[in-house]
This record gives sequence, C-alpha cells and structure tokens, in this order.
Amino acid sequence: MSDLKHEIERRRTFAIISHPDAGKTTLTEKFLLYGGAIALAGSVKGKKTAKHAVSDWMEIEKQRGISVTSSVMQFNYEGFCINILDTPGHQDFSEDTYRTLMAADSAVMVIDASKGVENQTRKLFKVCLLRDIPIFTFINKMDREARDPFELMEEIENELGIQTYPVNWPIGCGREFKGVYDRNKKEIISFTANGGQREVEKVELNINDDRLEQLIGKDKRQILVDDIELLDGASYDFDMDAVRHGKLSPVFFGSALTNFGVEPFLEDFLKMTTSPLPRHSDQGEIDPFDPAFSAFVFKIQANMNKAHRDRIAFMRICSGKFEKGMEVTHIQGGGKKIKLSQPQQLMAQDREIIDQAYAGDIIGVFDPGIFSIGDTLCAPGKKFQFEGIPTFAPEHFARVSQKDTLKRKQFVKGTTQIAQEGAIQMFQEPNKGMEEVIVGVVGALQFDVLEYRLNNEYNVEIRMESLPFQYIRWIENKEIDLKSLNLSSDTKIVQDFKGNYLLLFTDIWNIKWAVERNPDLVLSEFGRE
Repeated sequence: MSDLKHEIERRRTFAIISHPDAGKTTLTEKFLLYGGAIALAGSVKGKKTAKHAVSDWMEIEKQRGISVTSSVMQFNYEGFCINILDTPGHQDFSEDTYRTLMAADSAVMVIDASKGVENQTRKLFKVCLLRDIPIFTFINKMDREARDPFELMEEIENELGIQTYPVNWPIGCGREFKGVYDRNKKEIISFTANGGQREVEKVELNINDDRLEQLIGKDKRQILVDDIELLDGASYDFDMDAVRHGKLSPVFFGSALTNFGVEPFLEDFLKMTTSPLPRHSDQGEIDPFDPAFSAFVFKIQANMNKAHRDRIAFMRICSGKFEKGMEVTHIQGGGKKIKLSQPQQLMAQDREIIDQAYAGDIIGVFDPGIFSIGDTLCAPGKKFQFEGIPTFAPEHFARVSQKDTLKRKQFVKGTTQIAQEGAIQMFQEPNKGMEEVIVGVVGALQFDVLEYRLNNEYNVEIRMESLPFQYIRWIENKEIDLKSLNLSSDTKIVQDFKGNYLLLFTDIWNIKWAVERNPDLVLSEFGRE
C-alpha cells in the first residue's frame, strides 16, 4: 500500500495549450529533452534535414507543420513521473483538445511574447476554468521582439479574468534579451543562445552584484531594479491555494526554441502542482489513492502505426493500480468483464508494452471496437460511472460518398472508425444506407484530414459536397413521433451512429420555428459521449 501511495504521489499529468505557433510543441520537446526521453529536440517547422517533433506523428502534421491530434508522452524527471498531453493548437481541432483537458490535472498555457492572448487561448482557457484546474503560463519567444511584460500581465488578467504572479521577470527582449530575474531566489539567470539542443549555460548573479552591470549594462540594470520594486509593491501576492483552484497563474518568461528558462519552469511547476486529483462520478468523488482500479476513455485513435493497423483507446487512470492481464468491468459495455489487451505507454507513435501503471498515468489499450469516448472501466465489484465528456456541436457539414462503389466496405470502415475517434461526427438520413453519409466537423480543416486519412489509411477516394447547415440540435425526448414534426423545408432529420436523432438547421430562425411549432419537442445543444 505504501508503494501504491508513493507511485501515485509522484505522478504529474498536465496538458499544454496555446494558440497555433506560440511554441507549444517546441516546449513539449524540450521537456522530453530534460527527461532524457529524447536525445535531440525537433522543431515543428524547419529544413528537410531537421528532425520532426516527436509529438507530431501523423504524416499530414509533418507536411503542414501543425498538430492535428493530441499526443501523449511520459517521462521521468527528478523523481517525478510526468505525463504530458500535447494538444492541437489549431482551432479546427479544438474538440480533441477539449477532451484531452478532461484527462489533465493542470494546464500549461503557452503565450507568444509578441502577440499576447490570442483567440484559441481564450477558448481553451475557458475549458480550464470549467475544470477548476491550476493554469501555469509560459510566455515564450523572449529572444524575439516582444511586448512590454507589464502590458502582457495586464492583458492576461483582463482578457482571461485570472490573476497573475510573475515567478521570474525578463531583462530586455529580442537581440537585447539578457535573461530573467528569479523573484524567489533573487538571482539573475543570464541568457546565452546555444541552438536549443541542450541546457543553457547559466550565469547566476544577485541583483546587487557589481558584475551585473557589466553583464546587462547600466540602463538595463536600473530598469530591472525599478521593475522589481514595482512588482513587489503592486503585483498579487503568491497564494498556493489560489493557484490550485485556477484563480492565480504563476507566470514564467523564456524561449523554448533556445531552451532558455525551460528547466527552471519545469522545476517550479513540479513543486507547485499536486499529485492526481479526485474525479467526479455518479457515486461521488473517486479518490486516486483508492487501491481499486478505475479509468475513463478520453480518446480513440486508429492506425497510429501503419505496421499495426489497429485502434488504440487512450485511458486516464483515475484510481489505484493497473496490472497487465487484470480483469476490469466495462460499465457502458453492459457491465461486462474484459481483459485490457496490449497495455502500452506511448511516446507519440512509439509504443512500449507495460506491466503496470498508476492513477494519473495515461495508457493505451487495444480496442477491438468496443470502446467509446467517455467510457468508464473499473475493478470488478465496482459499478460507478465517471462524468460524461461533452460532444460539441459541429459547425460545418458535407455529404461524403466513395468514388468507387466496389470500395464500400473500406469506406464504411474508415468513416466509422474516424467518427468513433471523435475526429468527425457522422450522420445518416433515416432509412438510407451507408453509401453516402453526412459528416459534421467543428473546423473545416478536419475535412482535409478526413479525405487524407481515407485515402492513405483505407485506400478510398471520396466525393465531398458542402451542405448549407450551420446548427445542430439533439432531440432529447426519444418517444416523440418524428413524422409528426412541423419543420421548415430546409431542416433535415438525421441519426448519429449511436442511433440518436438530431435536427440540422441552416440558420437560427429555423430552430425557433421548430421549437415554437412543436411544443413537445425538447432540443439540446450538445450530446454526451
């Protein structure tokens, strides 16, 4: 039991969120570098000879220089076992990010020092607030021209409604970037660019050291002294309880690309975060230190490796210990007892079969087609269910069919599997076959990924016809007679692949029409997986 407690206490599970191009994947790579998980850090964009980012494993990600799926990586650092969930920054894949945040205990928000708070940051931040989880801020790219740090603090506070506490403070930016001042240690860490492949050479000086003037210049020293005096007098006090509840964000400045400030950030982050948090279920809170195993599925991914051609269900372990070969109860599978086969931990597409894992860990298991996002698994004898994961309403719709009718089987398999992953939502018109389906996505770029994956993974070419629908509503009262509904001519009744009925609308007025003319109709803006 003491071993179980020790293993769970040393777990840290966090997601990294940001707007595209803020440097999130680069920061992830540097964490892995410090953990010894990789020997050479890759970058998302670069020359053909450059190593691609470990966390971007899908070919389309390497071609476009964006992350379109969430990657899971585990490494050890200074006695901690760290699970990083690297999420897509592009807004067209935000639904995958929402689900991934459900599996995290804290979030690291990466902000571009020259751009500040951007649209996608706002959206993802709101999800973090709903979860009441700690949010740590890394203001990146200080080695380039950046906005005034006081202005950035103010923007974070005003735009996101969270208080800030700068743990360190930058000295200059761009070519004049000289390093940061650590407010706790009261020391300056001098910046030396080194290409970012290893730890920065640090020169640590006290603010009153005579050598400081030689290092950063008289003017910069005076600006720093004035800034620190202002911070100490006017900034929010550090409050660990406020940090734990997402009310105060510790802020760090640095440069992920050149590796500056990454290790001090990781060390402070590990001190401030907690071991795995309790999870809500229909039978109250589930304590992570309860020895009985429990987990939920937050992601399903097919064909991560062309050599395997399989489906992996990603699970967040919420309590106890997982052991290879153990029997668990699949709650949504009718309470059936199953063995989780091929349990593995992942480094993007690289896999390692494991014998055990603990609360806080993310594991992948082979999915023969029985799991759905949001499913609960627990030790035999337990019958609780974790909170469901919201299904977000798609905003773009298209009718999709295969060009070659002889490839119907591959088309059905491909669209069904990609839909089960949550990458797209798939609908059928009642009493019609699967020769053509209606696909809904949150972001239009997901259509490109669907076409690419069907072609590359299932050898199917498709036709795609854009549809005018913009809104979707789930029909909550399943007993209602669909044929008796009074709907506008451009409203369509469809079914999702779980058999739920929904309505597609071209505009908001048609939703009002449906509600006003059908008083018994109950509509919902999102379903639960």
